[in-house]
Amino acid sequence: MAESTTPDIIFTKVDEAPQIASVSLLPIVRSFAAAAGVSIGTKDISLAGRIIATFPENLTAEQRQEDDLAALGRLVKTAEANVIKLPNISASVPQLVAAVKELQAQGYDIPDYPENPASEAEKQVRAKFDTIKGSAVNPVLREGNSDRRAARAVKKYAMANPHSMGAWSASSKTSVASMSYGDFRSNERSVTLSAAQAGPARIELVSANGDVQVLKDGLDFPEGTIVDATFMSVKALRQFLDGQIEATKKAGVLFSLHLKATMMKVSDPIIFGHVVKAYLQPVFDRFGDVLQAAGINPNSGIGAMIEDIQSLPEKDQIEAAIADVLAARPPLYMVNSDKGISNLHVPSDVIIDASMPALIRAGGKGWGPDGAEADTNCVIPDSSYAAVYEEAVEDCKKNGALDPTRAGTVQNVGLMAQKAEEYGSHPTTFEIPKEGTVRMVFANGDVLHEQIVEKGDIWRSASTRKAPIEDWVKLAIDRQRAENCQAIFWLDEARAHDAELIAYVRPLLAAAGVSDKFVIMAPRAATRASFETIRDGRNTIAVTGNVLRDYLTDLFPILELGTSAKMLSIVKLMNGGGLFETGAGGSAPKHVQQMMEENHLRWDSLGEFCAIGESFNFLADVKENAKAKILGDAVDAAVQGVLDHNRSPMRRVGQPDNRDSHFYFALYWAQALASQKDDADVAAHFIPIASALAENEAKIIAELAALQGQPVDLGGYYNMDAQKSAAAMRGSQTFLKIIG
Repeated sequence: MAESTTPDIIFTKVDEAPQIASVSLLPIVRSFAAAAGVSIGTKDISLAGRIIATFPENLTAEQRQEDDLAALGRLVKTAEANVIKLPNISASVPQLVAAVKELQAQGYDIPDYPENPASEAEKQVRAKFDTIKGSAVNPVLREGNSDRRAARAVKKYAMANPHSMGAWSASSKTSVASMSYGDFRSNERSVTLSAAQAGPARIELVSANGDVQVLKDGLDFPEGTIVDATFMSVKALRQFLDGQIEATKKAGVLFSLHLKATMMKVSDPIIFGHVVKAYLQPVFDRFGDVLQAAGINPNSGIGAMIEDIQSLPEKDQIEAAIADVLAARPPLYMVNSDKGISNLHVPSDVIIDASMPALIRAGGKGWGPDGAEADTNCVIPDSSYAAVYEEAVEDCKKNGALDPTRAGTVQNVGLMAQKAEEYGSHPTTFEIPKEGTVRMVFANGDVLHEQIVEKGDIWRSASTRKAPIEDWVKLAIDRQRAENCQAIFWLDEARAHDAELIAYVRPLLAAAGVSDKFVIMAPRAATRASFETIRDGRNTIAVTGNVLRDYLTDLFPILELGTSAKMLSIVKLMNGGGLFETGAGGSAPKHVQQMMEENHLRWDSLGEFCAIGESFNFLADVKENAKAKILGDAVDAAVQGVLDHNRSPMRRVGQPDNRDSHFYFALYWAQALASQKDDADVAAHFIPIASALAENEAKIIAELAALQGQPVDLGGYYNMDAQKSAAAMRGSQTFLKIIG
């Protein structure tokens, strides 16, 4: 998908429901942008696209693709960047395997994913796949810090049209459990590098006999970088899990696990595997050798395990043993109780920033295997950020569900540039192969962060650079000045990493003369203060690190707006460009399933609408394109029209869906452009378009409605066929004739 010149705006090709919706939306945007002389290009960062780009060796010339992610990674480091980034799959191993199988069935000669690589060739293939696995996209593109908030029109609509909220009871048994020792939080060490320490560094494992194994070489840190090291003791983890399984059974509630196995693509799948093994321990005690010989890895979940045992002679005995354990253990929190898919079936289904807010919104209830709602023990092994959810649960027990009609809003300024903090730790995370001491050796020979570890422990190092920290504090100052509301740095002086950050934050605030405008609070206290603030109808800005940016921009929007997909997400890239993100995609798989079964797409593109407007406004500023500014202002009017007239997609087949909302977005956008007085040429261009859309409204809606109700073939799940997708999403010939 290489392009000879860089378009004014890049619209990313992604996965699942957001990509299906783009088949309808992108032609509309391109048609309208042309009136302002604005070019819209695309870059393919989908899972299938990244697999194809990574393994070109055996593909035909027609099948090969450029590495668009790498190209975008270069672009976002320039002032020319203007990227609209939609949610993409952060692939778990089961998703990666499924995508490869689909591509192979489509004629792509892609190698199998080697679960247990033995030969050197298999290890090389596995290394390539590991660059695709998990959250491989966001760390490449996020070369700036994050400004996330609800657009005013969206917040106003949510208050006037409140979503459902589950009722909370003070007697709710729902609780949050995390480790009190031996976890990443407990073992964390942190240091800010001096000029002498800056430069090349390496990570070593020194065994008891003095042998040195280099775990990672070639690291390079500039002066002022905060470098952390920590580990999770697997022995402590297993003790914690065994205790929680027993405690959950005694309490009579559901057992649920909450991790981020997509973003934390090395550590959290391992933790997930330990939970699966702990829960099914009697099965592993009896059939462990058989399962290991068959290459069955608990890290892939119960679902893959059940699938893989089908070819084993002991299949019936193992299935019976699993059934016995499920009956004896506390019932599992279900992802889909109708289909028997539990919280431990697939690691990519365990996404804490989606699962915990949904549970809190539902009154602390989760779905059990019997299809009924029940209280749940929310197991979050690492305690680093668990207090946020624990405090949210306790607040709701005390004060009841948040009232969307009265609530203020929690905005976020997030430190994420240049792979900041834990989300950049994938290359420096290791499952320790033998007991010993892990240490980091820096440029001047200083040995820091020496930690004694045992086999199986999960050790990791994360880093945060000085320039992104300074940019983050500046962005926080700018946002607080613009909003003139409470602003809290969610930092804990008792945590090693946060203490180093605070040593930067306080002098920077003082130098800017704004120390009195901010407070610094540990996450638990900040959660409590933020709930108090928004329950009182006031606003607050959460200034957070990378992980809490991710967690809070789902938690509070889901409570305030009913979804995080409608958030305005602006990334001011550090070299002058702009990245405009469009919301969460956690519910996208269910949307695709419904689309394929009923030809009804309930994905809401409101986040895309907001990002498109901001992208046009940014382009107008940096390129002094007055017509782009007119387009951007008109997008705001179109968004308001979609909300005011309730034109968002609905859930059930036969009701308006994503395609209908795109028509109305185009109608209101065209009407705003036709009626504006700042540019007569633009108005003249859109007057006949607005007129034709309005005159043909009933006909177009009828043509779109006629598409629904029957299964639809998109040509694939991960690698959809362009023509089949267009036939499904652009099915109104009347609309096509008007828009093009």
